[in-house]
Amino acid sequence: MTITDAVIPVAGLGTRLLPATRSQPKEMLPVVDKPVVQYVVEELQAAGIERVLFVTGRRKRAIEDHFDADPELDRALGSDPPLDPRGGLKILYTRQLRPAGLGDALRYAEGFGDERGVVVALGDTIIEPALPPGQAIIARLVEAYEELHASAALAVVEVSEEAVSSYGIVCGSEIGDGIIEVTDVIEKPDPSEVSSRLAVAARYVLGPSVFAALRDTVPDAGGEVQLADGLRAVLRQGGRIVAVPLAAGERRHDIGTVEGYCHAFLELAFADPRVGPALRARAATLLDGAG
Repeated sequence: MTITDAVIPVAGLGTRLLPATRSQPKEMLPVVDKPVVQYVVEELQAAGIERVLFVTGRRKRAIEDHFDADPELDRALGSDPPLDPRGGLKILYTRQLRPAGLGDALRYAEGFGDERGVVVALGDTIIEPALPPGQAIIARLVEAYEELHASAALAVVEVSEEAVSSYGIVCGSEIGDGIIEVTDVIEKPDPSEVSSRLAVAARYVLGPSVFAALRDTVPDAGGEVQLADGLRAVLRQGGRIVAVPLAAGERRHDIGTVEGYCHAFLELAFADPRVGPALRARAATLLDGAG
């Protein structure tokens, strides 16, 4: 894979998960025995990424601490070799001055990569792996971006009509091998406004023209700079954007709400061979009303 740089935006306040996120970043909430953002970093490392830039913000120091070396803890755990939460990645950090939307957070990453483009993986979303790394969503996004000479490639997944207003929605038509030629990206539309049910699924490859467009993107009515508006500007300027659907079994786990967090924890815990069988047995007992 030729793209070896990735950006993980983690500057959001996580207000929908209060009070759990009052002093702890939502990206650091544990799912089974790892924080959410550890799953994201491991996905990037498996995909061949070599450098990661975290765009952080207020109350996000725990993320930096988590990815630091900790020889004292390793000695206490008897870990030999020492634990490496970085997965061999070179990790860098920059701070968003104030929460102002995903588009604004990505402005801080302009120039981080090079003309090849960068992978963007949202730090509050786990993509459950279902394929070898060379066939997983990040690899497929990079392949589509490069082979189709696109300005951006977006991962997408079909959602229910009720969920449309919670996501960026992609409009377009299939051009072969499941790839979608994107004609529009609309941030959190009313379901009556769009016929598409394809939601952006928290993984992207963005080229230099997207960052250039974000530089000139004005905030919306809520004061946030939306990536969707930057992508629309790229389309207006003649750029090409493609979308790649998640494969069967590549499930998106969005940790942005209490319900989403609970779903992710349960599903990944049930699937874990270490604790899953006992948890499933306990859940069956509770559902039968005997617990």
